[in-house]
Amino acid sequence: MRTMKEKPMGQRIKEFVADFRRQWEIQSMVIPGIIFMIVFCFIPIYGLTIAFKSYTVIDTLDSAPWVGLDNFRIILSDRYFWDAVVNTLGISFLKLGIGFIIPIILAIMIYELNIGRYKKFVQTISYLPHFLSWIVLGGMLITWFSTSGLFNQLLLNLGLISQPQNILLDPGKYWWIATLSDIWKEAGWGTILYLAIMSKIDPTYYEAAKIDGAGRLRQIWNITLPNMKTIISLNLILTVSGLLGSNLDQTLVLMNSQNRERAEVINSYVYRMGMTQGDFSYATAVGLGVSIVSVILLVTANKVTSKLNDNQSVL
Repeated sequence: MRTMKEKPMGQRIKEFVADFRRQWEIQSMVIPGIIFMIVFCFIPIYGLTIAFKSYTVIDTLDSAPWVGLDNFRIILSDRYFWDAVVNTLGISFLKLGIGFIIPIILAIMIYELNIGRYKKFVQTISYLPHFLSWIVLGGMLITWFSTSGLFNQLLLNLGLISQPQNILLDPGKYWWIATLSDIWKEAGWGTILYLAIMSKIDPTYYEAAKIDGAGRLRQIWNITLPNMKTIISLNLILTVSGLLGSNLDQTLVLMNSQNRERAEVINSYVYRMGMTQGDFSYATAVGLGVSIVSVILLVTANKVTSKLNDNQSVL
């Protein structure tokens, strides 16, 4: 008996058409998504050609002169670009090291709560910041960290400082502000997938572990975490692939003239070069280079996690 791959191409096409006709109501629901992908994801790919051209607003994509790899050579010698790379990697590694672990710990803590109403309350409170935009949260942080804001008043009353200071104006503290504020906003939302996985774990595993004398920490280590291994690996892959990406909304809200040297990240640099200074070719070249590196990181992270998971790829 021949498998699907061994069947002639004509027969496979006929089977596909027959399956589509039989399920056309369901299959047609995908058509709007396909159209959206084609219009907003695939057609704009042609615009990447301006990374190899000297494009201005008076040119069309076809009339702009080709310059080859000149834009990429400029990138390699641009000190401000490399400063943005350092800031992006610094903030991203802090978010990876701290922000990746906290949702896992928070999800386990919520799962271990036995009081139903309190459990729902904690979940609601932890989810809430995710639904607020960075414009709102950024305004709150700017107000709290001002010299007359909540943060300085609290430190003054505790006697930890003698004079108020606006830490948002301190470049040396920006990485931590960006990291901790992002964790505050997204940690609760990041627990949803972990809680969904934990809800499907067979309770008899925990009952058997209790009979064997295992405490709660031992049960978490030997039962909960192993069952979460796949989703943790998937989130790790996606997080690593986004190391060169950063939260543009957060940066534009919290960045100012005083902390720009440590706040400027690749996304904000591309935005400034493209939208503010009108150097579209250079900005596109930076974005294309970052996308290529991100794909490499994605494939590498997938390979590493598949080795750690006994050669079982999660992508």
